[in-house]
Amino acid sequence: MSKAVLEVKHLHQYFEKGTPNENHALKDINLTLNQGDFVAIIGGNGAGKSTLLNSVAGSLPVNYGQVKIDGQDVTYQNVNKRAKLISRVFQDPKQGTATLLTVEENLSLALKRGSWRNFWTRGVKHNERQLFKAKLTSLGLGLEDRLGAEIGLLSGGQRQAVTLLMATILQPSLLLLDEHTAALDPQTSATVMELTDKIVQEQHLTTLMITHNMADASSTATGWSCWITGASWWIFKEMKRPA
Repeated sequence: MSKAVLEVKHLHQYFEKGTPNENHALKDINLTLNQGDFVAIIGGNGAGKSTLLNSVAGSLPVNYGQVKIDGQDVTYQNVNKRAKLISRVFQDPKQGTATLLTVEENLSLALKRGSWRNFWTRGVKHNERQLFKAKLTSLGLGLEDRLGAEIGLLSGGQRQAVTLLMATILQPSLLLLDEHTAALDPQTSATVMELTDKIVQEQHLTTLMITHNMADASSTATGWSCWITGASWWIFKEMKRPA
């Protein structure tokens, strides 16, 4: 039997509850992702996709219900507490990187995710640099030659590719993709989606992605779809690939 990595049970989220503007954004949501699942959620603006992702990530307190990751009840844990279990790639590459730090310094910070960090020391160790170079080479974008460049000087697509690498350099229990190609042009978006699928397959990552793009969902997370009670989205779940 597959191991449940993410369990969302009877989740309700309200905004401005008890006021004339009350919005019951999520109504009794139940969702389970097993080890290796790649699930994509599609919906329009205001459908509750980001509300669900923020509830899972810990950036939005849960009004009612339960969230478990790797068997741990994290319902009332904040983002920092969940950092050892979850990695997230945002729509805006700037949210996942430190603009004035170099590519290798950003990767070094990612390597220390969930642990104590000494921000007074910016040096990168030789063995870390070799690891980063190998990881960047695997992306096929030539970024292994730009380890010392400030990450703010990269293009949006290059920066998002590095952000994706940062999110997965320490294999998380759960990877969250928050419309991570929405700010990119079509060609760059396709490249980042190909890299996403490659990394997810190689590391057998359990992944939850939200998107407006039906093509992105159907190309990476195909298999079945269903309508979820309490929300206005479709879910696409990847078919298990042979080992």
